[in-house]
Amino acid sequence: MLAYTLKRIGLGLLILTFVMVAMYAAVFLVPGDPATVALGPRATPELKRMLTERMGLDQPVWWQIVEFFRNALTGNLGYDVWSNRPVSTLVMEALPNTLILGLTALAAALLIGVPLGCLSVVKRGTIADAVIGVLSVSVIAVPSFVVAIYSLLVFAVALRWLPAIGAGEAGDFASQARALILPAFAIAFGWIGYIARMVRASMMEVMGEPHIRTARSFGLPEWKIVSKYALRIAIIPTISLVAVGLGSILSSAVFVEAVFARPGIGKLITDAVNTRNYPVVMGTVLIMTAIYVSITIAADLLIAKLDPRVRDVFRG
Repeated sequence: MLAYTLKRIGLGLLILTFVMVAMYAAVFLVPGDPATVALGPRATPELKRMLTERMGLDQPVWWQIVEFFRNALTGNLGYDVWSNRPVSTLVMEALPNTLILGLTALAAALLIGVPLGCLSVVKRGTIADAVIGVLSVSVIAVPSFVVAIYSLLVFAVALRWLPAIGAGEAGDFASQARALILPAFAIAFGWIGYIARMVRASMMEVMGEPHIRTARSFGLPEWKIVSKYALRIAIIPTISLVAVGLGSILSSAVFVEAVFARPGIGKLITDAVNTRNYPVVMGTVLIMTAIYVSITIAADLLIAKLDPRVRDVFRG
């Protein structure tokens, strides 16, 4: 297990390095001079030169990459070009809102999707199974930003049940919870279908295993067989789906934050890209990639713990 863990961590570090190199390459592929875009066309050449030097864009690409990683190892992700505040401080201020939104959406999708998948197996071949199947496929096809817009129009504008924008009042838990419902629903909507379909497909394979037939021979109720014996094994592919899909959930949160005007990583990245504030862009991407890689590694280790055959395949 230790060897497997070290290999997964090494692969994660390699992914982080590749992402940051690709980001630096993208900086030079974007048309236009960053200093001109940031300062405007009327800025003097001296101001443009000073800003270019401040962002380090006057140095070779390889030097910028090496310098960025050298500073990142010490916890220094650079400084905001305009406010001169540490990038790490800006990210840590915005990150909680995005993580709370993403994790709430994920929890909602799991709490609804897993029982629906189990119910579909228990009622397989019935009308309930067919309805769940159709609904699951239907919700998968709807983008999260579309759900966000229509839920805002219906529940916030037309019915006035929930707030339309913002993250609620600071220190008021009830206000923050109400402001979280619509954004979390917009993200979780499609993932409910993904999880329900994955759980159903996995459960159908597991239900033919010998230990399930043995449990049936003892006369155990079907719901108990599904929840106690089959789900433990069938949930493994769902863990992989959730871990890999967490990046998609966080990226969906960026768009949903824009629709509901929520403070978070989405607004931070959008503002930084629009003003070509590259230190903020690089630092934010590094931290978000590190979070995504860490969660993926944790999911891989959990899967390897639940199913030792995964370690054997990786070793082979």
